Amino acid sequence: MTATLLLDSWAVLAYSKKESPADLRVLALLEQAGQGTVRLLMSVINLGEVYYRTGRARGERFAEHILAELRLLPIEILPVDETIVFAAARLKMKYSISYADAFAAAASQACKATLLTGDPELVALAGELNIEPLGREG
Repeated sequence: MTATLLLDSWAVLAYSKKESPADLRVLALLEQAGQGTVRLLMSVINLGEVYYRTGRARGERFAEHILAELRLLPIEILPVDETIVFAAARLKMKYSISYADAFAAAASQACKATLLTGDPELVALAGELNIEPLGREG
C-alpha cells in the first residue's frame, strides 16, 4: 500500500523557493511519487493560494509559469465538493486557521492523508490531523 500525502500551499511555496530543509523533503516525495511509491495530493484551493501568493510577490506572468510547472509534477489536484467545503468550514469554526488552510486540513482528513506543512497554525493541529511538519532554516 502506498502512502498518501497532501501538500499544502506552505509546502509547495517552500519547494518553489528552495527553502531547506522543506524543499528537499518535498523533492524526495516528488521523486517517490514519480516512481509510484507514494501518492501526492493537493487541494485546488491551495493551488489557487500558491498562484495568488506567487502573483503578488512576482507578478501574474511568473505565477502562470509556476502554475504550469506545478501541473507537470506528479501531484494529483483535488477538486472541491460540498463535503470538503463544509468540513473545511467546520474546521474554520473550531480552530484559528485560514480558510485555505482549512481546505488542506479537510482534504487530508477526507483522503486519510498525511498533511505536509510548516504552517504553525496547521502544525498546532497535530492532535486532530496526521501531520508531517516541515521546516525552514533561519
